[in-house]
Amino acid sequence: MHKHEQIRLLKGLINHLDNKTNINAGGIIKTPADTYTSEERFTREWDSFFLNHPQIIGLSGDLPKADTFITTEDFGVPVLATRNSKGEFKAYVNICSHRGVIVENVERGEKSKFSCPFHGWTYSNEGDLIGYPKSEQFGNIEKTCYGLKELPALEKFGFLWVHPSQDGVIDLEDLLGDELIKEFDSWRFEDLIFSNEDVYTTEMNWKLAIDTFGETYHFSVLHKDSLFQSFYGNCQMFDSFKRNGRLILCKRTIDELRDLSESEWDICAGSLPVYYLFPNIIFIPTLEGAFLVKEYPAENSPHKSYSKISFYFHPHILEHLKELEKTGINAKQLLQDQYEGFASVIRDEDYAVAASSHKGLRSGNLDYLTFGKNEPALHHYHNTYREALGLQPLPLEEV
Repeated sequence: MHKHEQIRLLKGLINHLDNKTNINAGGIIKTPADTYTSEERFTREWDSFFLNHPQIIGLSGDLPKADTFITTEDFGVPVLATRNSKGEFKAYVNICSHRGVIVENVERGEKSKFSCPFHGWTYSNEGDLIGYPKSEQFGNIEKTCYGLKELPALEKFGFLWVHPSQDGVIDLEDLLGDELIKEFDSWRFEDLIFSNEDVYTTEMNWKLAIDTFGETYHFSVLHKDSLFQSFYGNCQMFDSFKRNGRLILCKRTIDELRDLSESEWDICAGSLPVYYLFPNIIFIPTLEGAFLVKEYPAENSPHKSYSKISFYFHPHILEHLKELEKTGINAKQLLQDQYEGFASVIRDEDYAVAASSHKGLRSGNLDYLTFGKNEPALHHYHNTYREALGLQPLPLEEV
C-alpha cells in the first residue's frame, strides 16, 4: 500500500480513538432473512457468483515453481491449475476427454504429466493429450482434438484468477477498478510463500461467514479474551472499490506509532487490513504474510458452507524460522500455533455465532438482520450483492 494511503488510514484510526468515534454510514439497513435461507436465491447466487464469475483460486505462492499444480472443485467445475515449464500459469477443466473421469485427484504437488486413473490417458501440464495405452487396439485418434479444455486464467498482483466458463472473461479493470489495481500493485503479494491450508465446515449460509469479517463492533464481547486483547473494538476505517471493500482494523500497537515519525509508520504494524474481494474472498495482509479466506456453499445448499483458509508468509519470515530451528526452537510449532490461533478465533468464535444466527434465521421468527451505522462494510457488501442479482438496494434508515 502506498505510504500516503497508509498514513491517511492510520491517522483516521488515531482520530477515532482520540475522539471516541467510529466510521458512520449515516443510518442502519435491514437485510431480509431470506437473503440467507431462500433456496431460489441460492440457485441464483450459485449461477451468478460461482459458475459464471471469475474465481480467485489462490496466490502465486501456490504454484512456486515450474511443473507445480493445484486442483479445486469448489465452484462447480473441476479445475487443474498448473505452472508449465515456461513458468506460465494455466488452468484446465480437470476431466479426461475419454470418459469424463477426474484426471488429477491430489490437491497440490509437483509433476509435468497427469494420467487418468481409469484408462491411463496422459496429459501434459499444458493440457495436451500426449499418450493413451494400446492405441493400436483402441483406434487412431487425432490427439490434438482430445486435450484438456483450457479455461481463462490470469496471474496478476500475486493472485490466481480462473473463470469456470471456457468463454468467460477476466477483466481486472471491471473486477477491481483503477484504485485497487494501483494499490495491489504496490503490495508485492507475488512474493508470498504458501505454508498451509485448513478447511472449516459450518452449518450456515456462506454469506454469514463473510459478514463476520465486516465489523469490529463485536470484539469486546465475542472476542473479549482473544482478539480484543490485541485490537481496539468498534474502531475502523472503510473504503469501497467498485464491488470490493477494504476494512482497516485498529491494533492496540497503533499507540506505539504516536512516538514515531509518519515516515516510519507501517499499515500492518498499527492495523490489520481486511480486503473483501467480490464475490467470496477475504484477504488479510499481515506483517508476517497473509491469510486468504475463500467462502463456498456446501452440498448445494444455502444452509451449509465451508471456508478454505490458506496461510502465506514473506520469505524473510520463513528464513528467520529456519535460523531459529538451529537454536533448538521448534519453528514448526510456531507455525502450527499461527494456524491454531486463527482457527480458535474464526472457526470457534466467529463461525460458531454465525451458525447460531443461521439457526435463528431458519426458525422463521426473524424478518431481517440489522446492520448499524458503525458497520458500513456490511452496508456495502449487501447492497453490492443485491445489485449483482438485479435486486433493489436496501434503504438507509437514519437514526
